[in-house]
Amino acid sequence: MQTVFERPKTLLEQHFTYCPGCHHGLAQRLIAEVIDELDIADRTIGVGPVGCSVYIYEFLDIDFIMGAHGRAPATATGVKRALPDRVVFSYQGDGDIAAIGTAEIVHAAVRGECISAFFVNNATYGMTGGQMAPTTILGQKTVTSPRGRAIEREGYPFKLGEMLAVTDGSAYIARVALTKPQLIKKAKQSIKRAFLTQQAKMGFSLVEILSPCPTNWGMSPLEAVQWLEKNLMTTFPLGEIKVKEGVPNVH
Repeated sequence: MQTVFERPKTLLEQHFTYCPGCHHGLAQRLIAEVIDELDIADRTIGVGPVGCSVYIYEFLDIDFIMGAHGRAPATATGVKRALPDRVVFSYQGDGDIAAIGTAEIVHAAVRGECISAFFVNNATYGMTGGQMAPTTILGQKTVTSPRGRAIEREGYPFKLGEMLAVTDGSAYIARVALTKPQLIKKAKQSIKRAFLTQQAKMGFSLVEILSPCPTNWGMSPLEAVQWLEKNLMTTFPLGEIKVKEGVPNVH
């Protein structure tokens, strides 16, 4: 019998603690696979914040530091500058990276810090009960926008990737989703390219990962995936938003 599929070495054998249908588990597995393939587990340091993202500590067998809410990019910057030979990444949700932590992620990109950020966007505050987030799309109902987000009341959804792409210090910015096998494959390639960008000392890299939140969206896992593909991907188109010349390719 030939083994064709197995758990990545960097992914710890733990019970899944996220809500059914959440894609945090998929995202973290891909990060683990890439770490294994690049053989960098012994020199990789992750930084997590407050929110559902914080549980990544329980699943990856690498060193981790917890940053205050929204401050993971600042913490990651300090680690990278103190230990420039390490591979350093932050793992953050939309309420963290695009709200309370906006200044930290913007200035990390502006400075061209050689860190990688993985941004899980489910368009809501997941851990605290489903409030409207900066990335909540127009018409989307949340506990704090029960009539649906409207331009005249709450303004437009925040497209963080597009904003960071205009900074001179950003080298690689991409947006991915994990709803289909072919999209999962592309997401893994983007995650690897972000790490390679850092290793090549090209500057700042970010991969935004669109993810469903069935619990707070009030949907079944299947309904949430379908809603994401129909609505979230329309507001936040998938693809590589910025690739600076010289950024390593992934074959």
